[in-house]
Amino acid sequence: MRRLALFLLATMGSLALAAGPDEPLASLPYTPGLDVSAMDRSADACTDFYQYACGGWMKANPIPADQSTWDVYGKLAQDNRRFLWGILADLAQKTRGRDATQQKIGDYFASCMDESAVESRGVEPLRPYLERIEAMASKRDLAATLASLHLATGDDGFFFSFGSGQDFSDATRVIAFAAEGGLGLPDRDYYLKDDARSKQMREKYAAHVARMFELLGDTADVVQAEAATVMRIETALAKASLTRVENQDPYNLFHKMGRAGLHGLAPALDWDAYLKDMGLPRVAVFNVTQPEFLREVDRQVESASLDDIKTYLRWHVAHTAAPFLSAALVNENFDFYGKTLHGVPELQPRWKRCVTLVNRQLGDALGREYVRRVFSPALKAKALAMTRQIEQAMGRDIASLPWMGPATKRAALRKLHAVVNKIGYPDRWRDYGTVTVKRDDFFGNVERAQRFESKRDLAKIGRPLDRGEWFMPPPTVNAYYSQQMNDINFPAGVLQPPLFDPRMDDAPNYGNTGGTIGHELTHGFDNEGRKFDARGNLRDWWAPRDAQAFTDRAQCVVDQYQKYVVVDDIHINSELTQGEDIADLGGLILAWAAWKTETAGKALPRRDGLTPDQRFFVGYAQWACENDRPETLRVRALTDPHSPAKYRVNGVMVNIPEFQQAFACKPGQPMVAEKRCRAW
Repeated sequence: MRRLALFLLATMGSLALAAGPDEPLASLPYTPGLDVSAMDRSADACTDFYQYACGGWMKANPIPADQSTWDVYGKLAQDNRRFLWGILADLAQKTRGRDATQQKIGDYFASCMDESAVESRGVEPLRPYLERIEAMASKRDLAATLASLHLATGDDGFFFSFGSGQDFSDATRVIAFAAEGGLGLPDRDYYLKDDARSKQMREKYAAHVARMFELLGDTADVVQAEAATVMRIETALAKASLTRVENQDPYNLFHKMGRAGLHGLAPALDWDAYLKDMGLPRVAVFNVTQPEFLREVDRQVESASLDDIKTYLRWHVAHTAAPFLSAALVNENFDFYGKTLHGVPELQPRWKRCVTLVNRQLGDALGREYVRRVFSPALKAKALAMTRQIEQAMGRDIASLPWMGPATKRAALRKLHAVVNKIGYPDRWRDYGTVTVKRDDFFGNVERAQRFESKRDLAKIGRPLDRGEWFMPPPTVNAYYSQQMNDINFPAGVLQPPLFDPRMDDAPNYGNTGGTIGHELTHGFDNEGRKFDARGNLRDWWAPRDAQAFTDRAQCVVDQYQKYVVVDDIHINSELTQGEDIADLGGLILAWAAWKTETAGKALPRRDGLTPDQRFFVGYAQWACENDRPETLRVRALTDPHSPAKYRVNGVMVNIPEFQQAFACKPGQPMVAEKRCRAW
């Protein structure tokens, strides 16, 4: 799991009957786990199953003006966010009856919502950072300045990123990680591709950088040169960065070394001073994920003038902090990253941004309030039972694989049986007691909460691994598998209708949430996850013949998905998406097996004109109902390891004979593949 930069605000995205779209919710609305109104029954399920399952939803749910994409996950996330808004607004208004934690999140939210106070300060909150940069007398001062910026922002925009991570060779140890960073555009390819659209985007980015320098007070006659300096340094860093596909191979990211090795890669930086100011004066073991990138950082520090380095740092200070400053900077930041990059017409209203920020920075505190209201022990038990059923289905599947030898099967089963299931919320809530929150100091609250998180992360280095840690707060509408923890994590936010609906029959629940559980479990055995063993160590536990058999099966998936068009003439980069594509396919197969075991011998009735088998597949498909802006699809084609939603449904179904039987699809129809793929 990549470390989250908490300065980045995500855009999440149903309207409740009891309140307008811009009013808080007192309770979460109910949307059924299988929504027949979301279907398009005029479509042929054997021609385009995604249209059949989601066509009604797509027609009824245009993308809101403040969203880059709109989907079922986004609608549930927005319901959650409006519910959290109600909690925070109530806690912000109370002066009595709040405990210390409730007071923190209530006052944080109040400070964020006080737009007039934020506006009155303008760029003033940045002065200490800008003065620190300007005070650098020589490049020897750079290391200490970088430490100050990294601690205060948690952002990877200042040449490189630095934090904690599990040792790839011994997952019980937490060591220091130095990783790539330093870019303002979403991916290295934005700097390097020569097509007309990429060149135009670089021009727009440079113009945005120049406008941001003007907002810092620089004169019009220098800002173009300053933007050119930023582009020159960032382009050099981009050239030295691995591609996203290369980043998916953990062996490319494992370069453990001592302090001397770190000095040798980038001698222009005073690492002793950097580590001392980061609170790590005695740390001696590091993993440098991309040594060549760090060498390029060294070359840039050596070759650039001190003034150019200051210019680069000033830009990233402004870029990182812009969402938390006055309207001029907020709007300029949104104009490029929202409108230009993603095609979003309108900035999100302030309440959305403030709720998202509290959830990001004080997530366990807000999550405890959320869980107490919406997530019962019975719901947790039901989700855990389904998870165990799907793990049992995978165990049976591994044991019966004809292409895997006995030794590899034993190792695979050891890994499967070692998986830890985390459902709903952590066993131990994070303590924010040392975070100072002031009702009249929004920017200070952002900085202090981030400094707390930076120090909390760095404090893990050299200490025993906390296997109970979560990397998502409980209200999150998402789930994940951690390769080195070897655990699957389902926050309470994703275990709500319509994704997980206790009122609904089992078929759509197993198709939807069951498919997602199987998806996360399969990640432990996809092209990347399979390289880690049961303990989370990077180790080859595969017999060579079995590894080749898996690679051949994975290549079938890669070959299938590279034929699909994302937008314009851009095809899916199926080398990038193969892990998610494999997990989608494996997840549905496992969910089907678990559901059939659960319902064996039971007489299941038709409902809503659908057989139980059809309800299973429609239930699976409806989690993916989605509308996207073309600009967002272009960004995702470069950066997102997930295929577009349509192909996460249709691309799976063409490989599933049980789907084709359920809908009486015939050979030669689009939803029947000539050559079926199956990695797991």
